[in-house]
Amino acid sequence: MFFEGSEKKIEVIVTPQYQSLRRLGDGFWAQLVTRANAEILSCIRNPYCDAYLLSESSLFVWDDRFLMLTCGTTTLVDAAIGFIEHLGQDAIAFASYQRKNEYLSHLQPSSFEQDLLRLRRHVSGKAYRIGHLDSHHHYIFCTDRDYRAAADDCTSELLMYHIRGEAADYLRGSRQTAAGVRHLLALESMLPEFQFDDFLFQPLGYSVNAIRGKDYVTLHITPQETSSYVSLETNLDLGNYPVDICAQLLARLNPGSWDVIGFNSTPQNHTFPAHLCLGSCSLASEQGYNIDFSHYQHLSHEVLIPEPM
Repeated sequence: MFFEGSEKKIEVIVTPQYQSLRRLGDGFWAQLVTRANAEILSCIRNPYCDAYLLSESSLFVWDDRFLMLTCGTTTLVDAAIGFIEHLGQDAIAFASYQRKNEYLSHLQPSSFEQDLLRLRRHVSGKAYRIGHLDSHHHYIFCTDRDYRAAADDCTSELLMYHIRGEAADYLRGSRQTAAGVRHLLALESMLPEFQFDDFLFQPLGYSVNAIRGKDYVTLHITPQETSSYVSLETNLDLGNYPVDICAQLLARLNPGSWDVIGFNSTPQNHTFPAHLCLGSCSLASEQGYNIDFSHYQHLSHEVLIPEPM
């Protein structure tokens, strides 16, 4: 059984002159999600944010921006272009498109290079690859418009590969429940005062959105043994958050390797399990985003099992 957990991600910030994106309504966002070949499963709201749980990952909408992540064989670039065409280029203050390399890239309907050609017909910008081409790596495109990010505009991503141990066994078992996964990962104790919306997929897979004011956390688990992948993303300032969320998840899920990506968020690795940092890089965008990437390998020995083809 295989599912491509690696995500594609689009974030768009609109100009101050534009009306609140939340006023576009559920119907607009449902149509946009459909363009990516996904669907909305549920939604939670507060006075600042609408958080949609999708059949393939998540969508968050604030007044001035939206963030959408999709996995599997979705066509997120179609949704990105549809949004730009609907609002017009003058309404776009900043946009970024990020894509991780896939386990089975030949099953994807397009490559990052093909997505980039289409995006550049609508908005100009610069694109980069971070990470080794023959290992886990990420592609990112950012528009080059006259925009400057606020100092507290930060994002942290933790991407985990090949999870092992008791938690992985539970996530691959037949008796897991959404409440059981929340308890297993201690999500409610790590994120007090957050509102949760989660979904347990059949036969395997789990997604959760959590919001508190303008803060969000989203976690997605593809636990399949030969291609396991877990992603966490949040705009919390993890360096000043009272709980070390990344260290706790790494301890519970015991991945063989993991990536940490920070946008105006410097990775803190001193509490990580015993590891080697196989590579890191930093990139400063003209819009005020300092992007840090590091790839880590767990020090413990892994016994590999041949897989029949």
